[in-house]
Amino acid sequence: MQKRTVIATIAATMLFAAQAATALTPGTAAPPFTITDTAGKAVKLADYRGKYVVLEWTNPECPFVRKHYDSGNMQGLQKEWGAKEVVWLAVNSTSQSHSEFKAPAQMDGWMKAQGAAPSATLIDATSATGRDYGAKTTPHMFVVDPAGRIIYAGAIDDKRSANPADAKTANNYVRAALTQALAGKPVTVASTTPYGCSVKY
Repeated sequence: MQKRTVIATIAATMLFAAQAATALTPGTAAPPFTITDTAGKAVKLADYRGKYVVLEWTNPECPFVRKHYDSGNMQGLQKEWGAKEVVWLAVNSTSQSHSEFKAPAQMDGWMKAQGAAPSATLIDATSATGRDYGAKTTPHMFVVDPAGRIIYAGAIDDKRSANPADAKTANNYVRAALTQALAGKPVTVASTTPYGCSVKY
């Protein structure tokens, strides 16, 4: 019975994600923000003007997020693109009033335990930035170009499951967008429907 409940929950979550539309479309300006990271430092999007920035909406309680960390996929992307001077910001917009909210120390501990390597992990405790971006799911990915425009918004890849094994064979939209953009080419797939758990606003 418990297994059926878990399957039903995941199915319902995926249905929500399939119905959700990305609020911000590619070509629009990325909303500015100032969010405190897990070390207590204020991080401003404006500080990274002139660089490519990846925004990764995350929540350790979500099985779809754990898929990408358990498989090493998310950490691999963070390290791969961080080495190319792409700024990677993991954002947790879970409301501080929600049972799944993680205090900065908890979130920092979880990321370190995963061997994660974002430029910073941000605690959007009021959910204001998540709402500004229209973040629907965890994960929900955005790529911002050096001019501050969104050039990709949506899912991390095309394998819409919570199975870690699927990350290895998926078409990774974020990697594709960054590869094309850094080569001076237009992003051919600039918008997809995100999948995962609903952001806990």
